[in-house]
Amino acid sequence: MQTRARVVVIGGGAVGVSTLYHLAKKGWSDVVLLERKELTSGSTWHAAGLLPLFNLSYSVGQIHKYSVRLYGDLEAETGMNAGLSRVSNIRLARSKDRWDEYLYYAGVARTIGVTVNLLSPEELKEIWPLCEIDGILGAIQHPDDGYIQPADLTQALAKGARDNGAKIHRNTNVTGATRSANDTWLVQTDKGEIECDHIVCCSGNFARQTGEMFGLDIPVIPVEHQYIVTEAHPAILERRAKGLPEMGVLRESDSSWYMREEAGGLLLGPYEKDAPCCYVDGPDADSEYELFQEDLDRLMPYIETAIERVPAFGEVGIKKVYNGAIAYTPDGSPIIGPAWDVPNVWLNEGHSFGITAAGGAGWQLAEWIVEGEPSIDMMGVDPRRFGPYATKAYLQQKNEEAYANVFSMHYPDEERVAARPLKKTPVYDRLKQHGAVFGSVYGWERANWFAPLDYSVPADPLSYPDLLLHHNHAPATDDGRIVEKWSFRRSNYFDFVGLEVKNVTENAGVLDMSAFAKIEVTGAGAREWLNGLFANSIPGKQGRIALCHLLTRSGGVLSEFTVYEWQPGRFYLVSAGAYERHDHDVLTKALPKDGSVHLSPITGQYGVLVLAGPKSRDVLAKLTDTDLTNAAFPWLSGKKISLGKATAHALRVNFVGELGWEFHHPIEMQLEIFDALMEAGAEFGIQPFGIRAMDAMRLEKSYRLIPRELSIEYSAYESGLDRFIKPAKDFIGKQALIQRHQDGDRWAYVTLHVEGVKDADARGSEAIFDGDQLIGRATSGGYGWRVGKSLALAMVPPAYAAIGTILQIQILGEQFQAVVIEESPFDPENLVLRG
Repeated sequence: MQTRARVVVIGGGAVGVSTLYHLAKKGWSDVVLLERKELTSGSTWHAAGLLPLFNLSYSVGQIHKYSVRLYGDLEAETGMNAGLSRVSNIRLARSKDRWDEYLYYAGVARTIGVTVNLLSPEELKEIWPLCEIDGILGAIQHPDDGYIQPADLTQALAKGARDNGAKIHRNTNVTGATRSANDTWLVQTDKGEIECDHIVCCSGNFARQTGEMFGLDIPVIPVEHQYIVTEAHPAILERRAKGLPEMGVLRESDSSWYMREEAGGLLLGPYEKDAPCCYVDGPDADSEYELFQEDLDRLMPYIETAIERVPAFGEVGIKKVYNGAIAYTPDGSPIIGPAWDVPNVWLNEGHSFGITAAGGAGWQLAEWIVEGEPSIDMMGVDPRRFGPYATKAYLQQKNEEAYANVFSMHYPDEERVAARPLKKTPVYDRLKQHGAVFGSVYGWERANWFAPLDYSVPADPLSYPDLLLHHNHAPATDDGRIVEKWSFRRSNYFDFVGLEVKNVTENAGVLDMSAFAKIEVTGAGAREWLNGLFANSIPGKQGRIALCHLLTRSGGVLSEFTVYEWQPGRFYLVSAGAYERHDHDVLTKALPKDGSVHLSPITGQYGVLVLAGPKSRDVLAKLTDTDLTNAAFPWLSGKKISLGKATAHALRVNFVGELGWEFHHPIEMQLEIFDALMEAGAEFGIQPFGIRAMDAMRLEKSYRLIPRELSIEYSAYESGLDRFIKPAKDFIGKQALIQRHQDGDRWAYVTLHVEGVKDADARGSEAIFDGDQLIGRATSGGYGWRVGKSLALAMVPPAYAAIGTILQIQILGEQFQAVVIEESPFDPENLVLRG
């Protein structure tokens, strides 16, 4: 075994071998894979090999699309048949909500180039004659979908990797890794040591044990998954004898199972409730080709629905039951990208659909390692989307929940309940007393909206009691009321959010934004370092605030920060709470080596309460003697002020476009400040408001979000950040950004008025058309209560960005006219904001 390699890949399943293959295809032939046993001996060997293109995540959808395309080309490249069967995939809908989900997904698929056909029940019967169609409203079909033989796929990828110079060492156990002073690594194995520049962890069920070598608590724990293979069925054998095509992969989402033909019989794979986590502390050192004892009792409700839908499944005996481990993360999506805290360590773990994702995951990780950044937005699968709150006990609850909800309807407003509440701000109970309906981000509980204290909706609004999966509402309140119904359309909370917006617009409102990520930057080199990072200039003096963007090398937008110089030479940076680990890791890895800059994460030490509305100055004046006039306290400035008995840094910024302040305060003072604001604001009609009202108001200001309007796929100019870019100074990505801009922007950021909407606004990812031509995609959408219009934010080619341009947007299968309007349709001159 060699003693030096550019990259060491740990793990020889489909994901690891794909990573090796793609690194070699990128020209990095000095790469090596280490597998503790034989290739595929972990989870790959027992995988069902399905290739589902269906996924509502933009990142995962792109990854799956690439994989299916790659697998079709492997035989021509390597000479090895990977066992690809493009038999199509059909998903059944038995409820209106499910059909809405499929219509929404069809729009997502259109924007990423995935073909989806809509089928009537009769068309379904023609393709799948063994399927009963009673109760079926319709179906969607992926004609390019199907399945593959996982072991054959892995061997084809391995041959392709070797053909391009890569090496594979089987029966080689990695025992540790040591980081050197220059950030290279020495990998220890039972066959010797290898020095390398990069390490990629693709260790599947061993992810947590591998992570421990680098001091990482990897948020992956596998869950048991069972599937059943039957004996051959005469009807299927007869079809084969006649030369008829396979019927394809059938998925009854509302009953949580998939089915396909297998060796003349049928294969059924349910995703059942109460499937347990496994390998919680990792597999045994000698684990290889391992299965667990089957548990058919756990599967009986799903087997019964399968027999009802496909009676042939119950007409033959069971040949084999497989019960093996599938790696899971808390949200069910894989983790693909750089590890946090340690340099040059990469993660390609947590693949619950590992065969489908293997090709695309290896492709993007190789791009990231070799080119310095991926070519598609990977925020949805970035390992740093989880934080240290994702402990082993947390993972067990969340991963089992993620598994059980694979086929659940993925409503845009869905908030899953396992392992919650976890991180609560001091005002959590106060907000609950006001009727708060909470969501969760990065472990934090946040008020989404506020329901009247006596309000409730029916607990069974779907009226499909025979469906195994029919849950569509938030958990009941402490007194047993159901207050929120989830939907792809305007739901029951719609009007209540409108009332919150109305109160903020006419009076004053308070919003808890303590989940913001917060970090202090200090040191002799802090100012120069920050100024060299961001496209915008940082504040020039104490008390000033700037919105700053950290770009990629190619000029895309990686992170967004509010930068406030709260003491001379000491900078307070605030960014999106969901991306705390990501943003802080990016800053940490960019630190100068001379020790002139120091970072101090302080998210948990400071709370944030937002006071907004035309009467907010009147409320605040009752609590402080600070001069609040525009001359003394202008927009984009901050001061440390007294706030009743407490103190806070008051920042004159907000995300709703109203007069107001953010109060960044010691977290232990939060209750005092909240109570003082509510008491002082009582005469002015003050009320708390939630995230959904905030989002509705930010749409009316055309404010951008990561990773929606701001993405590595769009340059900072394409995202309309011109006023935040200072070309006269140096910053990361400057040259590439300017060159892209001079060569001609591919995209333009626009605000659209969507006309004729009655009950379903855009959500984001909808397709934008000029006639029949697909030209762009929506990034966000909703209803603007202050302007009285349904709005969408979108990226379109510059030729379509002129004010007044008439386009079309597809929302849940229906076309609506969408007119390009001026940015910031509410208060375009910012007179209210600066009032």
